[in-house]
Amino acid sequence: MTNSFTDYKNTDVFLIIGANPAENHPQVMRHMGRAMAERGAKVIVVDPRFTKTATKANIYAPLRPGTDIAFLYGIMNYALENNLYFHDYVANYTNASYLVSPEYALNEGAFSGLTEKDGKFSYDTTSWQYQKDGDTIRKDPSLQNPFCVFQILKNQVARYDIKTVCSITGTPEDVYKKVCDLYCSTGKPDKAGNLIYAMGITQHTYGSQNVRATAMLQLLLGNIGIAGGGVNAQRGESNVQGSTDQGILYHLLTGYLGSPSATAHANLQEYIEKETPKTGYWSNKPKFLISMLKAWYGDKANKENDFCFDYIPKHDGKDHSHMAIYEAMAAGTVKGYFAWGQNPAVGGPNALAARSALENLDWMVAVDLFETETAAFWKRPGVNPADIKTEVFLLPTAFSYEKEGTVANSSRWIQWRWKAVEPPGQAKSDLWIAYNMFKAIRKEYQSGGKFTDPINNLVWDYDMPGHDEPDIIKIANEMNGYVVGDGTILDSFAKLKDDGTTACGIWIYAGYMFVDPVAKVPASQRRDREDKSGLGLFPKWTFAWPVNRRIVYNRNSADPSGRPWDPKRMLVSWDGTQWVNNDVPDFGFKDAATGAFITPDKSAVNSFIMTTEGQGRLFAPTGMKDGPLPEHYEPVESPVKNAMGKYQSNPLATRYKGDFARLAETASPDFPYIGTTPRLVEHYQSGAVTRNCPTLAEIQPEMFAQISLSLANKLGVKPGDWVLVSSARGEIKCRANVMPVVKPLQVAGKELEIVSLPWHWGYQGRVPGASANELSPAVGDPNTMIPESKAFLVNIRKA
Repeated sequence: MTNSFTDYKNTDVFLIIGANPAENHPQVMRHMGRAMAERGAKVIVVDPRFTKTATKANIYAPLRPGTDIAFLYGIMNYALENNLYFHDYVANYTNASYLVSPEYALNEGAFSGLTEKDGKFSYDTTSWQYQKDGDTIRKDPSLQNPFCVFQILKNQVARYDIKTVCSITGTPEDVYKKVCDLYCSTGKPDKAGNLIYAMGITQHTYGSQNVRATAMLQLLLGNIGIAGGGVNAQRGESNVQGSTDQGILYHLLTGYLGSPSATAHANLQEYIEKETPKTGYWSNKPKFLISMLKAWYGDKANKENDFCFDYIPKHDGKDHSHMAIYEAMAAGTVKGYFAWGQNPAVGGPNALAARSALENLDWMVAVDLFETETAAFWKRPGVNPADIKTEVFLLPTAFSYEKEGTVANSSRWIQWRWKAVEPPGQAKSDLWIAYNMFKAIRKEYQSGGKFTDPINNLVWDYDMPGHDEPDIIKIANEMNGYVVGDGTILDSFAKLKDDGTTACGIWIYAGYMFVDPVAKVPASQRRDREDKSGLGLFPKWTFAWPVNRRIVYNRNSADPSGRPWDPKRMLVSWDGTQWVNNDVPDFGFKDAATGAFITPDKSAVNSFIMTTEGQGRLFAPTGMKDGPLPEHYEPVESPVKNAMGKYQSNPLATRYKGDFARLAETASPDFPYIGTTPRLVEHYQSGAVTRNCPTLAEIQPEMFAQISLSLANKLGVKPGDWVLVSSARGEIKCRANVMPVVKPLQVAGKELEIVSLPWHWGYQGRVPGASANELSPAVGDPNTMIPESKAFLVNIRKA
């Protein structure tokens, strides 16, 4: 999320693809509405269904699920062919001029370096690297060299002309042409295009490349780092952002620090040498990591013992994502499981296999508000509880209004939330549960065991005399960071050191608990509506990570000389002697030692400070497992042949074994329709909360399959009829919802129907119903292992 919701009022054109904010993110629609009403902003909605968001669109473009890369590449091709891209932005702020190895190639949909071993594909990325003279990357400022990124990209997207794109996506050509014209109109200094996406982009076997394609389009049009622009992911709930910030993903520590490897990092020095780039802001990684270790292990962490680096569990290089855990659970190698604030028996792919896998556990702990489907898997329909040996514990937890703490929302705003009411019965806050659970674990370890130091030496001193809850302010201050010598709270991660004199639990949050001398409260508790810029930045309303910056990469909002591309939407500006800013600069603008202003020519070459190049990556030589550029592949289950290459689906797509390997053959006559899983405004996530709310349960009581009028006529189905929907994984029974919001698409000369299956139902709650994810496949993106829940094959018939 490069911008914030409050910045949306500055947008000229919204491109909403893979998202439906009117139902899933209503506050987004509120801020979009301001732009539409006050500045006449236009809205493009790209979606398989005519959604509630589409009712407010100037252009609605239908597309087949799973064809986003083709759709976005077509817009890029249109911009390049018609000289509608922002040339000065691209030439100065992206790697368009960088020369790539002459060995690089794209052959029939596969990049150079593809190898296969034992049925598994991988890439040798040597041919993706830049040409260099020593440490200096070779460039062609004219952008004409055939090996420069600009020409490579131009050649790649040239294959995606309007006719080809529309044959793949099913979008009518006249509609697509209007989309290209309108969105490419933002590739100018005085225009801002805002690309909004959500799970419709990410939940694919090439979801990471989908996201890359959105960023590439915005780079071409000069829409990143500007007010009203950006690439803006809408989170499914407030602390989805906070969870990833805090290192909940298996391969990351807090603040997006990569987990140490058991084979590659024998000690702290090896980790630092191998994982710290020479350039870009990640060159400060040792300061972030060592300060984190000091926060975790306090006085026990010192230079002599590598600041307790050996205490951190090391990554074994294997897949430990959600689907891999369930595969291991099914195989009997995972014996214990915490389902904490999640309900994978409804929300995970191939839910039937996942529920069965839970039977192989010795024990499971569900930490949740209600007895969810996951907590009640042992008494689900069709099983005998007496046959299930898993011991299940349910720990009732407090709802958001019943506990205190911070949440990080889609805008990267970390906002303090005060307790409104006490939780009912025996329910406790998640913090209380985690805090007391670890104290119990430590008590056991104090009696001995293997390698007890990481447990016994962890800083865990948050008792608050006279209170049942731990001291949340002390915990928050530790996360914020402080000077070890005197406990002074830090106001910025720029003050972190790698010598053990600072401690900081999560470097990107540094400053969120700093007490403003005017407001006299921690930054995350501020509620000042002042906005002198008029741009909706609200710098004194809570705290935005990092360092309260509201729009990241904001150096790109001004030209290389420091003059704003659009003076009416000025974020940063060089007046000839100093920087004048409306936002916290996202670049080196002052000398750390002298405080002198750094001239704009120096920051212009490092405007994307988080990349090693210092510039936006149209081409990614590192970081992606499945290609330096996106390329269209079909979903693993697809009714049509890939028109762009010989590989039908992403060759590196993550696949699983056993019951999780159940997939339909391409264009299977048994499953002729495309299934997809949207969300509804009445229900939330797996429905654990909303299906237990009487009003919402009454408004939306039954699971349904939404189909077109044409498919309903073909099947002899009327609105409200019971239907059976099946896939290679199973079959569910639900109501038919016959609506013109879903229409067949013309794809590669044939008509394809879509079956839309909201995924909020399960066998618990006030209004139980069939789960859409009983039908979705367990295949994933090779970079993130996110499941392909938005495009798979199904059949449907009248029950």
